[in-house]
Amino acid sequence: MKSFRFDVFHRSKKSRARVGRIHTPHGIIDTPNFVAVGTNGSIKAADNSLIDAAGLQLMFCNTYHMMLQPGTEVVKKAGGLHKFINRKNPIITDSGGFQVFSLAYGSVADELKSRGTKKQGGSVLKITEEGVVFRSYRDGSKMLLTPESSVQAQKDLGADIIIPFDELPPYHIGHAELKKSLERTHRWEKRSLDTHLANPQGQAMYAVIHGGIDQEMRKTSCQFLTDLPFDGYAIGGSVGKNKEEMHELLSFTLPLLPESHPNHLLGIGDLPSIARSIPLGIDTFDSSYPTRAARHGIALTSKGDLNITKAENATKFTPIEEGCGCPTCQQFSLAYLHHLFKARELTSLSLATIHNIHHIVNLMKAYREAILEDRI
Repeated sequence: MKSFRFDVFHRSKKSRARVGRIHTPHGIIDTPNFVAVGTNGSIKAADNSLIDAAGLQLMFCNTYHMMLQPGTEVVKKAGGLHKFINRKNPIITDSGGFQVFSLAYGSVADELKSRGTKKQGGSVLKITEEGVVFRSYRDGSKMLLTPESSVQAQKDLGADIIIPFDELPPYHIGHAELKKSLERTHRWEKRSLDTHLANPQGQAMYAVIHGGIDQEMRKTSCQFLTDLPFDGYAIGGSVGKNKEEMHELLSFTLPLLPESHPNHLLGIGDLPSIARSIPLGIDTFDSSYPTRAARHGIALTSKGDLNITKAENATKFTPIEEGCGCPTCQQFSLAYLHHLFKARELTSLSLATIHNIHHIVNLMKAYREAILEDRI
């Protein structure tokens, strides 16, 4: 029996939403689900035992950052990423390409806010058929990242789900350049898959669907990649400059992917996008939004975002949210959290982060229940 498999238990009668279960060597991921980003092997401001206890089933770690510090060979010597960071539950790693190109162009989330840049620059020095030459953000040294070296790095890390090497062109790229990028990305993904299959070591690999907002190129990408033996499919690249374009693109792309495989939306996981994308059939989302919001004093609640730092919260001796079972709400008042943020105590970041992780874990449970009842 393969250590990775995907089962669908229910398809909504109201939409394309579905409830499933991804089986991995380190446990089960119920879908749809949220994937928190732990860039350097850690959710910022919270240790992994607390994150495991919060019920976060899948965590995203960034290969690019782990390559530069401490080095994937160090993680391999430690027994792999799970042992190194003391995480019992599943982990997904990216190829490193996302970080390299987003440092040059801006992230997908930036583009949805119209902050993406147009021209190559920053850390990327040269893109060739072999791979990408870039400068380390740590010491400025030149590095070459290829499909083969990216996959080898992810083998060293030992994540449950890994991603093939791909290019992340910006929204503002021309049609001819986008086509050239897509064709090269397909060749890179095929090389990545070949390297992975030579030594699977219990890991699954998701293909990354590209093509920008060009529907024909997205269709071409789906056709090319679904013909190869990938274990799942991630939707990557530019998904539009606003949420309407993203919704239109996902509505077109998702029906082109096999229902027998899990899918993942890369880099998008704000709450409005999750709400609009689950009915389209997205299984998992990754984003730094809930944890980044926590560090800025924003707590997620059933009534919307709550700014802990507002003066009105200085004398509220109730939890962030009544009925919340997270350790923060069980033990501390909003007034105390307000004080911690105003005093710039580091504990404030940890307590808010734990609350937000608990909130989104429970929110995804509620989404799964709603799908099972055909309410979504």
